[in-house]
Amino acid sequence: ITSLMDNYTIYFGHVLANSFYPVLQRAIGVGSAFEGWSPREEDVVFQVLIPMAPPRGHSFHLELESAEQRQVRNFRVRVQLECTCTGEQQGEDMLCFLHSPEEELKSNQDPSLLNTLCTGSYLDVQKTARWFYQLVKAIWPALPQSHNWQLVLLPPRRSCEFKVTNGRQSFRIKMLFGVRRGDSHIFVSSQPREAYTQSTTWPETYAVAETEFFKYIARQAPRDSMHLKCLRFFTRLPVGLCFSTYAMKTLVMHLLNITAMSMWRRRYLRDRLEDIIYCLQLCLHAKRLNHFVVGNRRLPRHIQVPSDVQTAAIPNLFHHLAQQ
Repeated sequence: ITSLMDNYTIYFGHVLANSFYPVLQRAIGVGSAFEGWSPREEDVVFQVLIPMAPPRGHSFHLELESAEQRQVRNFRVRVQLECTCTGEQQGEDMLCFLHSPEEELKSNQDPSLLNTLCTGSYLDVQKTARWFYQLVKAIWPALPQSHNWQLVLLPPRRSCEFKVTNGRQSFRIKMLFGVRRGDSHIFVSSQPREAYTQSTTWPETYAVAETEFFKYIARQAPRDSMHLKCLRFFTRLPVGLCFSTYAMKTLVMHLLNITAMSMWRRRYLRDRLEDIIYCLQLCLHAKRLNHFVVGNRRLPRHIQVPSDVQTAAIPNLFHHLAQQ
């Protein structure tokens, strides 16, 4: 999957080199498949997040939407045209969108991002997903994987989802896209958080930060560490119950963050399983499970989060229990 996405990134660069579409950067694997604990391997979905940067003559500005629901932080990506008459871009084969005559722009230059993937001044998730769909479909025949694998694209909504199969094996891949918040591991992405999410709404995602945490744990873990087996075991249990797979993952991440990795060796398996059960019991009684990233000041130092995320009110993943 990593090889396939790297090949796509190379061709994205070639195809979009002189365009005014978003600049697509190397895909980042996120979620259970890349963290090593997929609960049901037979129907695993490989999720990748593709960071987008603004094209020439454009800039992105993230605007936090009204935070009436504290459980979800939604943003809009405002696209702004920038002057290219002077500075580093002077002399490039490009007209300035702000100061060149409109007729000259229409005749000699492709339309700006505002006129292709935006609704008003804001980047539109659904338009971007349809563009991704066409891009993935058009590039596929040029990839080396196309000689032995077949591509099956699923209808685009807020992501580009497809399967590759060779008759014996089949892999399902979900390509999300997003914009990085500064230099941090936090993005706003196309992944919906609610039953209905407006097309110009980009929810904040912590998937990259969480994957970085699992990489950090893997570097610390002894060879016979059982932490992933514990997580896989407990994420198979909640089916039909009132807490989600993500809640179980969050609970185990909290324990991993405060327990020495030497205590996750095989001989301590029973103790760690009992710890997880005990912590779940406490959280259910309190009707509270703190989010692992938002408001957590005990994250490993190399995981970078914006200051407003670090100091925000901590969302309660068991808020639905508190409401019942």
